[in-house]
Amino acid sequence: MNNQTKKLTTVGMFCALAYATTVVGRVPLVLFLKYDPKDIIIAISGLIFGPFTSFSVALIVSLVEMFTISENGILGFLMNVISSCSFACTAAFIYKKNPKPSGAIGGLLCGWGCMVLVMLLWNYLIAPLYMGCPREAVAELLIPAFLPFNLIKGGFNAAITMILYKPIVMALRRAHFL
Repeated sequence: MNNQTKKLTTVGMFCALAYATTVVGRVPLVLFLKYDPKDIIIAISGLIFGPFTSFSVALIVSLVEMFTISENGILGFLMNVISSCSFACTAAFIYKKNPKPSGAIGGLLCGWGCMVLVMLLWNYLIAPLYMGCPREAVAELLIPAFLPFNLIKGGFNAAITMILYKPIVMALRRAHFL
């Protein structure tokens, strides 16, 4: 198998795995907000192949999710892509510039912080549309609901990605996919 085929197969596998974790791994966390661990898989794909792969996996998984399990349609798709990319693409970009363990840790921490800030802004802008309530009501939820949710979500994603990254890379190398 040539390298392009291996990469395409591996990225497809990451897409399927990210979607599967979304379907079976959703857990209510803060009020009406649910955590799903797909960003862990998306971040790992980006740490291995770069930020464009993170973007591609996030886009594909969010699109499939929109047509299957999403309750928020196109707005949910948009929010999923923005959230996943702000975390995973940031982490992958920083790691690509500094491909050492410190670069991975720094990238994941920066991705976490970026996701929290970006999602506060996008929740303020988009949540009123899919929640069907005034922007002022959403603004009142930013600090008590959206901020802790995104802090917890990003922390889980960064920590679990750090734990799983090396074993996954080693398994893919043993299987000759990398």
